[in-house]
Amino acid sequence: MPLFADRDDARELAGVAGRQPSYLRDHRERLRTRLMQGGAQPLPDYELLELVLFRAIPRQDVKPLAHRLLQTFGDFGRVVSASPARLREVSGVGEAVIQEFKIVEASAQRLARSRVINRPVLSSWQALIDYCHTAMAHRETEQFRTLYLDRKNVLIADQEQAQGTIDHVPVYPREVVKRALELNASALILVHNHPSGDPTPSEADIAMTRQIEQAATVFGIVVHDHLIIGKSTEISLRSAGYF
Repeated sequence: MPLFADRDDARELAGVAGRQPSYLRDHRERLRTRLMQGGAQPLPDYELLELVLFRAIPRQDVKPLAHRLLQTFGDFGRVVSASPARLREVSGVGEAVIQEFKIVEASAQRLARSRVINRPVLSSWQALIDYCHTAMAHRETEQFRTLYLDRKNVLIADQEQAQGTIDHVPVYPREVVKRALELNASALILVHNHPSGDPTPSEADIAMTRQIEQAATVFGIVVHDHLIIGKSTEISLRSAGYF
């Protein structure tokens, strides 16, 4: 498969599509100035997408593509975290665009992770929540991960245990506990997402949490919590009294 999805994409990045029209240059400069002076918060999702698309498609009006992407996926987070296969289904998206989105996604996750790794998790709970939302809230399928903590509740490992479908992910308590023993972890925090956006736990979620807690207790390992990440909020099964 060629590096670029179509001929126009390749021509754009090769710089052979001609001089950028002045109205596009002016629009892009205004948008970049607004970002630098006011930050990203005031920018709507389509304008933030435009800023990312500028790099991949330097000589075309990318606003229509930004709107198509939002119509398809819903918001900025879901766009940049969408799978390459799904992104390719959107007219106008080539490999250069996908690469830019994956760079943005990886950068956001790396930044959020740096705020929690090797730090006491229970005293920086909001940073942990933010990290989990960044990594999982916009995924299209369920993912289950385990955060392993040492005796001081410092995060020593964040490991994906399994990936599933849109509404199910297989989890094996034995594997969760086995890895804890390998890492010499003293405590766990379980995390998974609900792609529907609603973090309400299912009966299977509750039963699985209790199974892992029972298995961990045998080896003196504490399960601090099980977080279910929705689109804009989360549920703590511990705080909700489910275990």
